[in-house]
Amino acid sequence: MLDRFNTFLDVVSEFLAHRKGLLPLIGAALVLLNLLIQLLAAGTWLASSNLFLHLGIIVAILGFMLAWAL
Repeated sequence: MLDRFNTFLDVVSEFLAHRKGLLPLIGAALVLLNLLIQLLAAGTWLASSNLFLHLGIIVAILGFMLAWAL
């Protein structure tokens, strides 16, 4: 199990090393998706929880931290 996890981390880090701005762009897209949901489906659980906003901010921050480390 640990060997597969190590292999997965190696593959992901190699992939992200060449695409440093991918995770921040995905995070920004999730924040914009949250804005669209707020405008189009205001009253639903998804709009009131701001799920994509929080997820987008976390992904973007992790992306910046990984881009700096890689």
